[in-house]
Amino acid sequence: MRWMRWRLPRVPRMRWRLLWLLCAAGWWGAGGKTLRGGFASASARLEPWRPVARFQFHGDHAVLCVRIKNVAVAVTKAARLHLFQAQEWQKLQNSIQDHSCTEKFSKAQLTMTVNHTEQNLTVSQIPYPETWYVFYVDKFTCEENYSESEDIQFEMVLLNPDAEGNPLDHFSAGESGLHEFFFLLVLAYFVTACIYAQSLWQTIKKRGPMHTVLKVLTIALLLQAGSAFANYLHFSSYSKDGIGAPFMGSLAELCDIVSQIQMLYLLLSLCMGWTIGRMKKSHGRPLQWDSTPTSTGIAVVVVVTQSFLLIWEQFEDTNHHSYHSHHGLASGLLIGLRVCLALSLAAGLYQIITVERSTLKREFYITFAKACILWFLCHPCLATIAVIFREYQREKIITVGVILCQCISMVILYRLFLSHSLYWEVSSLSSVTLPLTVSSGHKSRHHF
Repeated sequence: MRWMRWRLPRVPRMRWRLLWLLCAAGWWGAGGKTLRGGFASASARLEPWRPVARFQFHGDHAVLCVRIKNVAVAVTKAARLHLFQAQEWQKLQNSIQDHSCTEKFSKAQLTMTVNHTEQNLTVSQIPYPETWYVFYVDKFTCEENYSESEDIQFEMVLLNPDAEGNPLDHFSAGESGLHEFFFLLVLAYFVTACIYAQSLWQTIKKRGPMHTVLKVLTIALLLQAGSAFANYLHFSSYSKDGIGAPFMGSLAELCDIVSQIQMLYLLLSLCMGWTIGRMKKSHGRPLQWDSTPTSTGIAVVVVVTQSFLLIWEQFEDTNHHSYHSHHGLASGLLIGLRVCLALSLAAGLYQIITVERSTLKREFYITFAKACILWFLCHPCLATIAVIFREYQREKIITVGVILCQCISMVILYRLFLSHSLYWEVSSLSSVTLPLTVSSGHKSRHHF
């Protein structure tokens, strides 16, 4: 018996160019909670409502530390930092009263006059974690007359209290706990690899009917593990200096994005193959999915669309986290795309399940449908649920929840495709050759 492998249709080179753009977007947007740069009067005057920093303080001894080099210039320009609570700032911006520039900044909850080489401002009595905006203001910010002046070089460190109450924690309230989560996730990947890697490799080497599916699924899993490890390295460095390893943060996002595209292409390929196979069943010949222009075109269009939205999202929100809250238009469209994909695949699989007579094959399709729905709907559902929580809890809920749900989805798929009885019976007994499996010119029952 000669095995013939099935392969996914090749995606155009544009896909890989898009991925390089994703990496660049993540790298350009690198940042942290230790900020370095220059306070420019021209920029503050041009965009007075643009904060120089935002941070989610918590506890009673949070600290904002500022170090400057040219004190004389700061004193001459009457440089100040104004801190607003996010809710109060939004109320002020949406107020019916037409406040002048000076009046708005005078309502700041905290103000620091920048006139020393190093200064600390304690943010205390915070009932619950909340986002604060930091604005730079000087005597030219709200005035019409402006004369060129030297920028004030600065270093700003934003700190929260640690477990002992000392202001040494670089993580904002929305990021606290993610370092420990990624450590546990990497540890779980390592232990799982030690237990199952050898047997999985041997199964893939056998080049059975599920060879291509397992290979694509394993590559996606390795990318997920690589993303978790890169995130752990980034957060480990971040905990020490508030800057982290921006390249590792960008690499983590890139690995996750490639994994998302890989899984999208795999699930869409399988489902489209089965659906189109059912439609062409009357032709009385085995379906070769990867040579079908219609299904190939649909898969490529969806993959390119998701890649474009992911790039757009990266430029909208440059913070290092793989699952962004749905504040921007790109994030909203991305969530909408995932919902549409889940509904489309569920509808296609439902049609197959309702007409399927074999209990074994029906069980196979139902399990596959559960994995698809969990993979695509976990992010939209968690993003919706997170709305009822406070702002500092939302990102953690989405990030941790999506990673765990997608891990469960991968486990379901592994159990499904490694089950010799289910996938074997479906692929060998079906009158239509399944996509991503082996093909034969005549019907025959294969054996392991």
